[in-house]
Amino acid sequence: MKTLKVLLFSLAAIFFLTFSHSAVSAHAPDLHEGVSGSEVTELQAKLQKLGYFHVAPTGYYGSITKDAVVQFQRDFGVTATGFTGPMTREKMKQVDMMARTVHGEARGEIFEGKVAVAAVIMNRVQSGAFPSSTYGVIFQRNAFTAVNDGQYWLTPNASAYRAVREAAKGWDPSSGATYYYNPVTATDQWIFTRSTIKKIGKHVFAR
Repeated sequence: MKTLKVLLFSLAAIFFLTFSHSAVSAHAPDLHEGVSGSEVTELQAKLQKLGYFHVAPTGYYGSITKDAVVQFQRDFGVTATGFTGPMTREKMKQVDMMARTVHGEARGEIFEGKVAVAAVIMNRVQSGAFPSSTYGVIFQRNAFTAVNDGQYWLTPNASAYRAVREAAKGWDPSSGATYYYNPVTATDQWIFTRSTIKKIGKHVFAR
């Protein structure tokens, strides 16, 4: 019964977050130099976790924020405009999803292991054998334990965000893996049939 309640809560949370975030993103303003407010503070806090913004959030979008946004855009393959248009907001949304997954799946792992988990998500998006979007990969049925047990909804720390950043910049400690598992806790015997690439921390990475 407890497992069922967790599952129903997770499904409801996924629906609510996806619907509300999509609605907000569709009407969110483009943030740019000269504007101020809570949206700017939230942006600065996220850029800070990613390692782009090195001062305390002020709520004012000045040259420091613009430079941080440009760095984010360059690392994540968005045209470096220095303001947060629709493409930048969508990329930020994907980064949030990946950071939540990394935090839920690997927060006890060394940093390399966190980057490897982020890289697996990206490898799946690009493989052709999985859904072609970050959302599709993360919320594919039974793909990630953190989504199933609700740990996905924990607030990601800076380490999770920076792991996503490093993976986006091209670091793949998993060496191209599209699967990973903890051999001590894994219950699905099928995962043991995958070709092992390497072990990082408690996780085995495979293809």
